[in-house]
Amino acid sequence: MLNIISLGAGVQSSTMALMAAHGEITPMPDCAIFADTGAEPNKVYEWLDWLETQLPFPVHRVMRGNGLREGLINSLNGDGDRKARPPFFITPSGMLNRQCTAQYKIVPIKKKVRDLLGLKKGERAGKDVRVIQWIGISTDEASRMKPSYDKWIVHRWPLIDFNMSRESCLNWMLAHGYPKPSKSACTFCPYHDNALWRDMKENDPKSFSDAVLIDALIRPGIPSQRNNSEWFVHRDRLPLDHVDFRTAEDAGQLSMFNNECEGMCGV
Repeated sequence: MLNIISLGAGVQSSTMALMAAHGEITPMPDCAIFADTGAEPNKVYEWLDWLETQLPFPVHRVMRGNGLREGLINSLNGDGDRKARPPFFITPSGMLNRQCTAQYKIVPIKKKVRDLLGLKKGERAGKDVRVIQWIGISTDEASRMKPSYDKWIVHRWPLIDFNMSRESCLNWMLAHGYPKPSKSACTFCPYHDNALWRDMKENDPKSFSDAVLIDALIRPGIPSQRNNSEWFVHRDRLPLDHVDFRTAEDAGQLSMFNNECEGMCGV
């Protein structure tokens, strides 16, 4: 029976791994597996390099092919993996179905798990539980909890067991003297909110420039799937470097909060 951490190298999974290193979550995992999309911000890779030095169990880095970024670029040129497709926004409305998580996260992790079990290509794992896979989902995203599709793998959510939210994870890291991890996500992930886009633009211009590049490349879509729609990284369906990431307050609009009423509104 293997206990394996699915390590995204973000706040929750990093906290879970460090809690295990402290003996607060048992048993001690046999290893952690990080599925590298090849498109994470530099801060994530720097954090992972540091995190590996803090853990008493090995971290295996795995990747499908040459990664999501290269697979996506190749597919845009008509000669790559058609499954290398994040859920980009399309015109006039809607989003593409998401294929990137399954193909570039779940599949390479499962392949590594099979390798660790000594299973050969095509060999069945059987129906008996052989792996407990720890997944770093916190209480504020409990809706993401899903059972394993494979009978030989059982999912475990230690942070749920400890009733820990993302904020609880950050507090645990602070209490133990650890730095705050960066959010783990591809530079061009369409699920970024404006706060994250703005932070990337201001504090990680290299990653932001890469996202701008990808955003421009995807505009006409994949040749075999073009239907007169345009693809965008941002929900505003504008070129990423043209999007205004400011909040309403930043843009000069009055906030009804944190402002004292001066009795002039007439009500």
